[in-house]
Amino acid sequence: MAGESVTVSEGHFVGTLRRDAWWTEILPAALLLGAFGIYATYRAFEGAYYAWGPYLSPFYSPLIDPQHHFWPLSPALLILVFPLGFRTTCYYYRKAYYRAYFMDPPACAVGERKRSYCGETKFPFILQNLHRYFLYAAFIILGFLWYDAIVAFILDGHFFIGVGSIIMLVNVILLSIYTLSCHSLRHLIGGKVDCFSCASLGSSRHAGWRGISILNERHMLYAWCSLISVGLTDLYIRLVAAGVLRDIKIL
Repeated sequence: MAGESVTVSEGHFVGTLRRDAWWTEILPAALLLGAFGIYATYRAFEGAYYAWGPYLSPFYSPLIDPQHHFWPLSPALLILVFPLGFRTTCYYYRKAYYRAYFMDPPACAVGERKRSYCGETKFPFILQNLHRYFLYAAFIILGFLWYDAIVAFILDGHFFIGVGSIIMLVNVILLSIYTLSCHSLRHLIGGKVDCFSCASLGSSRHAGWRGISILNERHMLYAWCSLISVGLTDLYIRLVAAGVLRDIKIL
């Protein structure tokens, strides 16, 4: 309302003059990220029920040393650092978990903890600057996931469509859209260019930059959709591999 102040109450953690339920924005993020973190950690260390027929869990792809010739622990632990690092350093997820778990800040115009601000210049938060390199690794992982999605349509040398095939395909599409909507990728393609017509491959870079910018507008949506899809894909394959569910053959 006109003339109504929304300034933060002085000297009070989470103090605010806001009258709305501001905490409802961070509560779902805290619950969903927490639930996914617990489930993903359990699955990463479980080291079982990650494959059935042509299906391979995205938590274990690419599958390295499943026979434990040189690695005694779960195969997932050999590769999960790359997709996990990509999401952990993601610009949107930083905002989500900084607010949800560190209350830094809890919300707009809500009081923070009293401390010296150092941003992401000290350990461990300085590692957030590795996001671009995790992006490169994410594209490599995506290549394996697309291969897995294609293989999921082949059973005993014949074309096959199962519920798991569809789930894996939808999952890799969502993961691809999430990766392509990345802020760092948008910056790499055109973020430093002041004049596309003056730059090498300017028209192609401009077209790519515009396309990624369109995806980037909904980066938060793709982040959540892909997080949920990768968890549900692993869960479905685990239940089928454990004999809890029976995969339905569509074709």
